[in-house]
Amino acid sequence: MINPTQNSFLIFLPKIDFNEEEFTIVRKRLLKAGKQIFITSDDHSVCSGSKGMKVKSDTSFFNVNTNNFAAFILIGGTGCKAYWKNETLHKIIKEFFDSKKVVAAICSSPIILAKAGILQNKKATCYSEDKMELINAGIDYQEKKVIVDGTVVTANDACSALQFAEAILHLTK
Repeated sequence: MINPTQNSFLIFLPKIDFNEEEFTIVRKRLLKAGKQIFITSDDHSVCSGSKGMKVKSDTSFFNVNTNNFAAFILIGGTGCKAYWKNETLHKIIKEFFDSKKVVAAICSSPIILAKAGILQNKKATCYSEDKMELINAGIDYQEKKVIVDGTVVTANDACSALQFAEAILHLTK
């Protein structure tokens, strides 16, 4: 019997200015693979994309139970920079990571993973304008589209969103 949590993926969206293209591509690919998608943010309300897209979050990340999901995916965009030092988000990331579940971040959101402490001794990528954040944190930054290191997936931008989603699906088979 299939474990229902293996089919459930949690996607974090910044409350404002998330990257709509990354979100749309990743969501569409995961749904096509038969995954259940749940949206979380720091507010149980509507998240606004950088071009006006509105997405209702299913839960506040203060209420996330990591046992209910196979993966935690952080979407980027300029809005995620406000979360780089968010300790509640860091705690959730560490819980997923410590449970050997997939943690994935694209664009500017891999910086959140670095600040949460899960990228130590790992290779990672991010949006090129933010690469000094990873380098200064002592992370092995690589100039690549997508990097899989253990259960952690990082990607650089919306152009790699489909490859990013495929890597997540491959790890959660």
